[in-house]
Amino acid sequence: MSDLRTTPLDAVHRSLGARMVPFGGWDMPVSYPSGTIAEHLTCRNGAALFDVSHLGTLALAGPDAFDSLQSALSNDLRRIGPGRAQYTHLLDEGDASVLDDIIVWWLDEERFWILPNASNNAAVVEALPGCADLGATRALLAVQGPGSRSVLGQVSPEAAGVGRFRVAEVAWEGTTLTVAGTGYTGEDGVEVAVAEDAATALWEALSSAGAEPAGLGARDTLRLEAGLPLHGHELGEGITPLDAGLGWVVGWDKEAFRGRSALLAAREAGPTHRLRGLSVEGRRPPREGQSVLRNGEHVADLTSGNFSPVLGHGIALAFLPIDVEVGESLLLDQRGTEVAAEVVDLPFVG
Repeated sequence: MSDLRTTPLDAVHRSLGARMVPFGGWDMPVSYPSGTIAEHLTCRNGAALFDVSHLGTLALAGPDAFDSLQSALSNDLRRIGPGRAQYTHLLDEGDASVLDDIIVWWLDEERFWILPNASNNAAVVEALPGCADLGATRALLAVQGPGSRSVLGQVSPEAAGVGRFRVAEVAWEGTTLTVAGTGYTGEDGVEVAVAEDAATALWEALSSAGAEPAGLGARDTLRLEAGLPLHGHELGEGITPLDAGLGWVVGWDKEAFRGRSALLAAREAGPTHRLRGLSVEGRRPPREGQSVLRNGEHVADLTSGNFSPVLGHGIALAFLPIDVEVGESLLLDQRGTEVAAEVVDLPFVG
């Protein structure tokens, strides 16, 4: 595992007794001694602190930066402006598959940060010539939960005041924090980029103010309860934004963006499947790849599944035939045992 990258907070995680796992080429904390369920509930009820430094950070600046992003990414930056963040997709030119889902931070008139998923950084760099990779120079912390702004306010009132999908740069302890009101948990909160040499000090300040560490395990169960797609599961090869129910991520009025022609053809043809939630009986967690049965026939495989700490039973996502309706009863094949599952609206919690 010596080829795995580590974040600037690696020593902090190990000192806290974190269980480390490989993820997207990084050695990352999946949980701390409190456990994933406790960390999950902390985020739902208080303030959780995540190290998400494995996410990419690409900088694009200059008079042509806006046009470069408009032509490369699916969403329309004209919907927002400087000081705002936007969720968007990088599509495959041939079939409009989602190569990556991305958050863009529009810092000021000619400066943008693009945050791809860790394993897709190279594809986004290729699509955006001239961008600079800042990933090795900063850490990225996420403070999430209903208590996140109260905690953050004790450390930096200015950072705590950055609203949902807003972006700002604020001074803190002789350095600059780049703060966005974004996250991946279904809760209010912010993500904070900080220079790597100040990362430990910021983590410790947030911890002292009441934020509790949480790992990637809780981050995954939180996003699943919130019905948020994960690249490589609900987004990826063969999956368009329309398949995932994310047509709102597309700037249909733009004259050009990567994959536009293929996506227009897919919209004209209409989807054959749609992403749905499944509420599963019992505490046994459903898992990716398990079969979904309808009237005894296999109709889909789960793309994600786990135990919901808030609901107290299993939940899952799957691309189901377009005629399957909310409220319909299906079955899951959980290693030879058929378990009842009901089709439900998303999000599961929120």
